[in-house]
Amino acid sequence: MSRALEDVLFGDLSHKAQALTRAASVVVAAALLVLAAAVVFRFHAAGQFEGRLWEFFAWQTTWAFLAKGLLGTLASAAVAAVIALVLGLVLLLGRLSPLRLLRWPAIAVIEFLRGVPTLLLIYVCFLLLPSLGFKLSAYWMLTLPVGLSTAAVVAEVYRAGVLAVPRGQTDAARALGLSEARVFVHVVFPQALRFIVPALVAQLVIVVKDTTFGYVVTYGELMQNAKVLIANYRSLVPVYLVVAVLYCLVNYAISRASQRLGRRVP
Repeated sequence: MSRALEDVLFGDLSHKAQALTRAASVVVAAALLVLAAAVVFRFHAAGQFEGRLWEFFAWQTTWAFLAKGLLGTLASAAVAAVIALVLGLVLLLGRLSPLRLLRWPAIAVIEFLRGVPTLLLIYVCFLLLPSLGFKLSAYWMLTLPVGLSTAAVVAEVYRAGVLAVPRGQTDAARALGLSEARVFVHVVFPQALRFIVPALVAQLVIVVKDTTFGYVVTYGELMQNAKVLIANYRSLVPVYLVVAVLYCLVNYAISRASQRLGRRVP
C-alpha cells in the first residue's frame, strides 16, 4: 500500500473534507429531526399520547414487571455471550489447526451455524429435541440457540483479528524458541483482541436483541413481558417506546463498558 493511499484511508481529514462532513452531519440531523417530528405528530393524531394509555406507567407493579423481564433478558444474554465467546474460541482453534481432522469439522460447524437463522435453531430446541427425549427449560431453549448462532460469527471475528496481526510478530516469537501454543497465547491473541473489541461489542448487542425471540418458548424476557402489558392495557405504542428506551440504555451500557475494556487491553 502506497503512502499516499494510507493517508487517504487513515490520515486526518483536510479542511475541505471536514467542512463537507460537518455540512452533511447538519443536513442528516435536520432530516432526522423532521422525521421524528412527523412520527410524533402521527402518534398524537392517532391518540397515542392520551393519558389513559400512559397512566399505568405510574404504577410500581408495571415497572416491577418490566424489571423482571429485563433481568430475564440480561440473564439469557449474559450466558449466551459466554457460550459464544468460549465456543467461538474453540472453533477458531479448530479452524486454524494444521490437522484436517480438526480443521474441516470446525469449518463445517461455523458455516452451518452462520447459515441457519437463530429462530430456526430455537424451533429445533423447542420442537425437535423434546421429541428425541431431550427436554430443556424455556431459558435454555432460548439461550443455547442464541449462544450457538453467535459463536460462529465470533469465531470469524476472532480469525479476522488473528490474521490482522503482522506476520513478523509470529516469526519473531518463533525465532525466540516459543512453541506454537505460546506464540498464540502470549503474542497473537492479545494483539488480535485489540483489533476486534468493536466487532465483539456489536455481536454482544446482537445477542441482547436476539433474546426477543423468547416469545417462541414463552420465556419471560423484556419483550415478552411488554406483549403482556400491551394485551392487558391496549397500549401498543407507549409500551414499545418505553421498551425501546430500555434496550437502548442496555446497549449503551455495553458500549461504554467495552470502551473501558478496550483501553485496558494491552
